[in-house]
Amino acid sequence: MTISSPADTAQQSEPTPSGSTPSGLDLRWIDSAVRPQDDLFTHVNGAWLRTYEIPDDRSQDGAFRVLRDRAEDDVRAIVERAAAAGAAPGTDARRIGDLYASFMEVDRVERLGVEPLRPLLDEVSAATDRAALASVLGLRQRQGRVSLFGAFVSTDAKDSTRYLVHLSQSGLGLPDESYYREEASAEIRTAYVEHLEKLAGLVGLADPARVAASVMELETALAAESWDRVTNRDAEKTYTLMTLAELRELAPAFDWEPWLAALGAPAGSFDEVVVRQPSFVAAAATLWAERPLEQWQAWLAIRTASACADYLSAAVVEEDFAFYGRTLSGTPSLRDRWKRGVGLVEGALGEAVGRLYVERHFPASSKERMVTLVENLVEAYRQSISSLDWMGPETRERALAKLARFTPKIGYPDVWKDYSALDVRADDLLGNVLRAGAWQTDFEFAKIGKPVDHDEWLMTPQTVNAYYHPRMNEIVFPAAILQPPFFDPEADDAANYGGIGAVIGHEIGHGFDDQGSRYDGDGNLTDWWDEADRAEFDRRSKALIAQYDGLSPAGLPDHKVNGALTVGENIGDLGGLTIALKAYRIATADAEPPVIDGLTGLQRVFFGWAQVWRAVTRDAEAIRRLAIDPHSPPDLRCNAVVTNLDAFHEAFEVTESDALFTDPAARVRIW
Repeated sequence: MTISSPADTAQQSEPTPSGSTPSGLDLRWIDSAVRPQDDLFTHVNGAWLRTYEIPDDRSQDGAFRVLRDRAEDDVRAIVERAAAAGAAPGTDARRIGDLYASFMEVDRVERLGVEPLRPLLDEVSAATDRAALASVLGLRQRQGRVSLFGAFVSTDAKDSTRYLVHLSQSGLGLPDESYYREEASAEIRTAYVEHLEKLAGLVGLADPARVAASVMELETALAAESWDRVTNRDAEKTYTLMTLAELRELAPAFDWEPWLAALGAPAGSFDEVVVRQPSFVAAAATLWAERPLEQWQAWLAIRTASACADYLSAAVVEEDFAFYGRTLSGTPSLRDRWKRGVGLVEGALGEAVGRLYVERHFPASSKERMVTLVENLVEAYRQSISSLDWMGPETRERALAKLARFTPKIGYPDVWKDYSALDVRADDLLGNVLRAGAWQTDFEFAKIGKPVDHDEWLMTPQTVNAYYHPRMNEIVFPAAILQPPFFDPEADDAANYGGIGAVIGHEIGHGFDDQGSRYDGDGNLTDWWDEADRAEFDRRSKALIAQYDGLSPAGLPDHKVNGALTVGENIGDLGGLTIALKAYRIATADAEPPVIDGLTGLQRVFFGWAQVWRAVTRDAEAIRRLAIDPHSPPDLRCNAVVTNLDAFHEAFEVTESDALFTDPAARVRIW
């Protein structure tokens, strides 16, 4: 079949939202030299991919980033208005304005240099025994800066009616434990040690070369005890419930009491705790006791300096970026200061900003249209689960019961966070950062012993993303993602179902991926599967893992996707698009949609899918993400999914001679 496409593929400096064509698709970037049967991603996006120059301050750019840029500009206007308005003390507007002002007052920041960091480093050097150093570590963790055992609060995976503290491995300066052992990362390790030495010198630590070598040696030992990312995805393996007494017994060599006191954990909050990687906690505690105190002091000093680098003088900021930006991600230039300032405000006062963002940028009509889309996606899943040929009746009944208990959240929270206890001062940048971290720690620990808050959001309304929370059994779609090319209330249904419809389907699909499927409708980690059905699900998941294991992102043929790391997201993509197609048929009442812009209805859904993954990534960043990101590269998220769909083969009459053809027997279908 020949697909007619607009002839106009005029070059532009950046992608723009869809909506300029009758179909609601952005068809300017069609590459007619590439057939959709061979490469759907490049056919839809090729003209853009050939001509677009990624800005120097980013490692990846594309459709998602366009929306993030738009949201960032909108938030900038909100923040700058707050900074200029002189709002009354104690109001959120004043907190927003003062926090932004403290970051943007460059002259003061430069004049202070590294002096704001000095008291924190002095606390480390003054800790003359391990108990005292554990207290400093607890304080740094309370301030959201440094941790050896990361502590966060979430619902108990096996009793979703209560909150528990969860302890997780931490302590590394490189992105992942694999960076400390794999030969492919040897040059990065060398650059990391050089960076640590320069950072130590800039912040005034004695004998920077010795500090850097000591920190690297200790982190390498911690990395050797760290669990890999594939194991850390396993919901069962990362659930070990312990009492505080059992935690002390597991890791008796660590100074728990001073750490807990400085962390500010309320009495009783650690009576029971989920230890996600028990072997790491035990091994790290042994290292804590056996390695010289001076080595742990060097580690804590460097980790503190690194965690505070963004809020110090330009020389420290530049050195931090030189390694984490240029070396690790291949990004040439640091982001503009105002962008970093906006990021700080969003991180500390995200919902205060979000409340103003929603008032200005999220019409009620968008939420109403989304409700209909979600209802159609849920109905499509219901129909699909009801007709699965590989699932038995008892498991099917439980799956449908779980689906019926899904809670959708659209746009923004019904109840906003209260920041009144957060002290923000216009002349105290690093102090603001530390107090914001402590506020967040207190906010989390305050949940312990209270009823689970089902109104809480884990993303702000201005975030361009979405998520599924398995222990809440909820799907969440912030306001900022509900824009073209994902969602356009004026667009043809096909474009929306290929965009936000597939995103909705993806998030629902996480409830039924390899890990989400282990939770029931109440958010409890429990086995609700018939044994034979689980075995068949696992067989299909392994087939998907094998497919992706053989794939490489465009331009990097020697680097492969980790199918086991990405399988959850890949199941989400596969199920999301499959169900979006079914929901589209529901929306059109199974009538044959008209041909628009030379495309049939199904073809437009696939074009909508392809355009949301429009992106270009620097090689260094693509390689980094292959190691740590549970998502596949954008081009593969587009193409690898459609090769498994009968509807794609039918819509474009894909044959055995086409690159995206997959033999029907090899096509993976799960949901």
